[in-house]
Amino acid sequence: MRRTGRRHERELLDTLEAIGSKPFEGEVWRACIRGRNPLLGSTAPGRWNAAGEMEALYTSLDQNGALAEIGFRLSQEPVWPSRLEHDLYRLSVKTEKSLHIDGLPALARLGVDVARYASFDSSQTQAIAAAARFLEFDSLIVPSARSPATHLVLILDTLADIDGLRVLDSAPVDWVAWRSRR
Repeated sequence: MRRTGRRHERELLDTLEAIGSKPFEGEVWRACIRGRNPLLGSTAPGRWNAAGEMEALYTSLDQNGALAEIGFRLSQEPVWPSRLEHDLYRLSVKTEKSLHIDGLPALARLGVDVARYASFDSSQTQAIAAAARFLEFDSLIVPSARSPATHLVLILDTLADIDGLRVLDSAPVDWVAWRSRR
């Protein structure tokens, strides 16, 4: 088990162990600012990682799910940032120990207030991810808060087959067209 500065609730650890893990192999999508390496994770705070606690790589099993996440962030600006350019990447990934959290009812059983899941209060989801990392899960398969998609959040320091994470292709994102379809 990995050491972190966080104390984990025993009940949460027991619940995650009872859920168990499953491998995942397939294609996922990730949208990034043009020029950023799409295989780099983030240690900045996010829904599934507290600041500096672990390096997480957020991906989606659906290309629209990946776009919805970035599109939501861009829509929070006072004016849509029209000069930012993004690319949508299709990645190949293989995990050995994914924690599958199937839908909002499963999140609720883990202590997440699902009525507030789309808010910026990520304390419980961050606690779940930290506990999963402690138990050496290499990823989480979770519902999106922004779309009907399912996301794969990779915990990069526990991912055994980091070389199995590859870029298959990419395309520029047309935000004007994306916004008109929404």
